[in-house]
Amino acid sequence: MERLSALLLLLITVSGLGGASELAFIKEPSDVIAVRDRPLMLDCQVEGEGPITITWRRNGVPVPLGARAAVLDNGTLLIRNFQKRRDGDESDAGEYDCAAQNRYGLLISRKAHVQLEFQEFHTHPESMSVDEGGVARFHCAVSGVPEANITWERNRTALNADDNSVSVSVSVAANRLYKEPVILSGPQNLTLNIHQTAILECIATGNPRPIVSWSRLDGRSIGVEGIQVLGTGNLIISDVSLQHSGVYVCSANRPGTRMRRTALGRLVVQAPPEFLQWPQSVSKSAGSSAVFTCQAQGVPDPHLIWLKNGKILTPGDNVKLTNNNSTLAVTRITAEDEAIYQCIAENSAGTNQASARLAVSPSLDLPEAPQDLTVTPLSTTSLRVRWAQPEPHVMDGIIGYVLHIRKLGELDSSELQEAVSKDTFQHDFTNLEASTTFSIYVKAYSPLGASQQSNSVIATTRGTVPTMPSFFTKVLNSTAMQVFWELPAKAGRVEGYKLSHRKLPQQEFRHEERFPAHINTHHISNLEASAVYEIQLTAFNGNGDSISNKRLVSLAEAEKSGKEPAVGESVCDCGEDSEGSMPALVVGIHIGMACIIFCALFLMFGYRHSFFCQKGSPGDWSLSAGHSVSQRDAAAKEASIRAADAIELTTQTAAAERPAAVPQCQVTIEPQPVHPPDTGTDTGTG
Repeated sequence: MERLSALLLLLITVSGLGGASELAFIKEPSDVIAVRDRPLMLDCQVEGEGPITITWRRNGVPVPLGARAAVLDNGTLLIRNFQKRRDGDESDAGEYDCAAQNRYGLLISRKAHVQLEFQEFHTHPESMSVDEGGVARFHCAVSGVPEANITWERNRTALNADDNSVSVSVSVAANRLYKEPVILSGPQNLTLNIHQTAILECIATGNPRPIVSWSRLDGRSIGVEGIQVLGTGNLIISDVSLQHSGVYVCSANRPGTRMRRTALGRLVVQAPPEFLQWPQSVSKSAGSSAVFTCQAQGVPDPHLIWLKNGKILTPGDNVKLTNNNSTLAVTRITAEDEAIYQCIAENSAGTNQASARLAVSPSLDLPEAPQDLTVTPLSTTSLRVRWAQPEPHVMDGIIGYVLHIRKLGELDSSELQEAVSKDTFQHDFTNLEASTTFSIYVKAYSPLGASQQSNSVIATTRGTVPTMPSFFTKVLNSTAMQVFWELPAKAGRVEGYKLSHRKLPQQEFRHEERFPAHINTHHISNLEASAVYEIQLTAFNGNGDSISNKRLVSLAEAEKSGKEPAVGESVCDCGEDSEGSMPALVVGIHIGMACIIFCALFLMFGYRHSFFCQKGSPGDWSLSAGHSVSQRDAAAKEASIRAADAIELTTQTAAAERPAAVPQCQVTIEPQPVHPPDTGTDTGTG
């Protein structure tokens, strides 16, 4: 079995393109600054099997060819007269890329930024007056492409930036008073690409003139290579690298003291993407899988996108992107998957691209997909898979089978594979989870590769049915609602759901619909306005259906108020004409019973009166205050009527007034004087 698995693995990973020359760029277009009314050339040189067609795009739109633009034989784009209209925004500037195509696919180059050269003054220096020994700061702001090289003159004589004594022209004032150090202009936050030049400004004044120094906030050394301080303290870093990123501190110290002023500025150095790992071209047979890996670094971290023949690749059933798009997996390969795949790495500093070709070998000699696949649950932890034995002439070309199994709801990348010999047509999966649903299919392998997969079969290990699903409803309008339900936390617990509804007072649920395990919402429309519906949801697997969950929903409120109830809110019209008011009736009965019980307890324990009615022969029903009673009865009576009324029970014996056989009891309440309680122990009779 291990040898067979190794052989199948070798067949899956075989690569090679039969010596065909790969389509690749020799030279790609680069960023350039164009001059108005001058010609511009952008390079695009490729190699590969011909014929090769080169096309150009600007900002994603094909460049029109003709008198102004042409593509040379080597693929270079020539713009004979670079233009920008003075009265509008139309210009030849923009992002250019070239596309190379042959019979194997299409390749897109990196984007080249083409800018128009210009210079423009934004801020002019202004005259000023400062104290002798002070600092005069003249500001000159120029925007342009490329970056302007600014020089200064004093009395029409060029100033030497290295000569600090000849920096400005001042009008001398007589004020020689002490002044604390003040930073007139501190460093600004800068974001640059590697190899550019950073200028961090720090101009300070005071009396005496402060000493300007630089440091890093993190304590690291600024270094000396490519570092210089000009004028009164500006820090220049030539050819910046990633190590130069950080927060820089400008300090203005009063000579001979510890007094100082500081200002901070952050320098961020960016780097365009560079590839650490490139995707490699492979040749695969139909039905097999291919994996392309692309890893890039840069500052900030680059974002990866994939192209298929120059178009953005969208993940699908057999195309998966994982690990932040660094891994592209193409499964169950077909002829439509043959193409050139490109990995594009982009960040704010630039772009880069790498490509690979997927070639699909002919599948005429590959075996057919296994037929008549069936799965039978054996126990709570095992399933048996069977498939039909192929014809003898087909079996001769088969070297084995591979079974694929995954929990229903899991990604394809989570599936497990088990290989069996060519003479095996059934296999048992063991050590599975109980009450779990799986998706299973089989592939046949020949020396040339894998067949198409068989039909997928859904099966559940023995055990219990799913738990009752919980769901919520949302009334959308007077004739429609939406139903939401919660999916299980673990994959494979449910095979699907059954959703049905009925309009009250109908007895049977109708319109049952089934949904796979990954669906958790459904719209129900074309309902009757103002009606009350009962919604029923049931989960099922191979062991049966769960307990159904039901909910009443009324559409009347949506028609009355026009407001949409919140998700999970149960809507009920409890008016006189409302149907389905049984829950309210049950609640009312319970409240009534509780009131009756409370009143009975109040009558039994709330009064302190005692009621005596002793049954005897007719004429013996009497009890008066003056009659003799036993000590026990007297004590009870004393306790009962100490501060209350005496109760006399007298039998009515008149034969004419009632039947002789039915004695009656009359209760007469007589007021009694209240005696003060005895101070001693009562041991006698009343």
